[in-house]
Formats: sequence, C-alpha cells, structure tokens
Amino acid sequence: MVNALIIICAYLLGSIPSGLWIGKAFYKTDIREHGSGNLGATNTFRTLGKKAGAIVTAVDILKGTAAVLLPLIPYFQDTSIHPLLLGGIAVFGHMYPIFAGFRGGKAVATSAGVLLGYAWPLFITLACVFLISLKLTKMVSLASIIVSIVAVIYATVNLFINGEWQLFLLILILATFIFYRHRENIKRIKAGTEPKIKW
Repeated sequence: MVNALIIICAYLLGSIPSGLWIGKAFYKTDIREHGSGNLGATNTFRTLGKKAGAIVTAVDILKGTAAVLLPLIPYFQDTSIHPLLLGGIAVFGHMYPIFAGFRGGKAVATSAGVLLGYAWPLFITLACVFLISLKLTKMVSLASIIVSIVAVIYATVNLFINGEWQLFLLILILATFIFYRHRENIKRIKAGTEPKIKW
C-alpha cells in the first residue's frame, strides 16, 4: 500500500501543470494556444513573460525535487521504492500530466529537480553547463540537449568509478525523454530555423 501511494504521489506531483494554471489564473491565457503550445517554462517565458517563466521554472524544478524527497515523509519511510525511480515517475507525470489532458512539458526542468534532490552538486554543474550553452547558442532546446549529453557522460564515468547504476539508468532514461520531446526542435536546429532568445 505504501509503495502504491508513494508512486501515485510522485506522479501527481509531476502532473502539476504550473504553466497552464499560472497562465489561466493570473494572465487569463492558456499557453497551449500560444507559441509552441507546450506547457513548459520556455513557452511560458515567450508567452507570459520573464516573471511567469521564472515561477514556472522554479515550480517545475521543485516538482522533481519533492518527488525524490517523498521517502523523508514519516508515512513513506518504509517504502522500498528508490528515490530516483520516484523522480523518474514525476518526470513522466510532467510530460503526461493527468491534470492537463496528458499534454505536458519537455522534461528538462523537472529532470533537473530530480538531480537537485538527489545529487545537488551535479545539479549545480549541469545548471552552469546549461547557462553557458544558452549564452553561446541562444537556443534553449540546444542548451537542454547539450546538458543531457554532458549528464550521460558524467553518469557513465560515475558508473565505472562508483558503480552507481541507478543514477546512470535514470539519467540515460531522462536524456532519452529529453531528446524525444525535442525531436521537432532538433529538426529546426538542423534547418537553422530554431527560435533564439534575446538577452
């Protein structure tokens, strides 16, 4: 029973469509009808502005962090579910949220939140890689893809050094999610038509 409940909680945390709810509550806007139609932070920035985008980014990150930390709640302490699995479930919920018709974001922020909750030094490192990549390329999608590749390289090296196969497996799965969810962006990057941000 405990394992079933904690899995459900992790999915529901991930399913919180922050971009949709903030857009409707404070801007009277359904961001699915604007820009890329995506519920993630990038489309929120473009559609609703910097303030809303920053809030959505923070919430989406914290969803992943909260899922990883669920076993710290006294009721869930007896669970046999690994925290990283809970994080992965939250990411799945972010991509396919029950509260938004199973149309969610692209997994980047919530994946970052999982790492924040489980291995914060890695989170900080990858955040720096993301910001540098974004500064150089001016493309959020490409920066996200670069971070995914760097994370897989780290996880692979860490696997051989420390044998932490759970982290390797999760990062490999999350990177696969991110690549899959960015498949249209990849096509536009190749074609030179991917939108760039303005600093």
